[in-house]
Amino acid sequence: MATKQTAGAFDIRNVIAGLIGMYGVILTLVGLFGDEEGDKTGDVNANLWAGLMMIVFAVAFALWARLRPVVVDTDEPSTGQGEAG
Repeated sequence: MATKQTAGAFDIRNVIAGLIGMYGVILTLVGLFGDEEGDKTGDVNANLWAGLMMIVFAVAFALWARLRPVVVDTDEPSTGQGEAG
């Protein structure tokens, strides 16, 4: 009998969302509280904007993984190995 379940935490999209989200939070905090060097970026807070975009990207990946989960078959392989017969 074939049963189906989702990949859950082992879905690579969740791992990517977690890593990108963590880096996004760090960059956002550095952009808010870090060193203000506007001369290098033309008075644009690059850390803040890059961090916010990474957080948006991570949320999009997490929503994608939640709304369209990967379905995994948990059917036993029918190769005939290990069966008594």
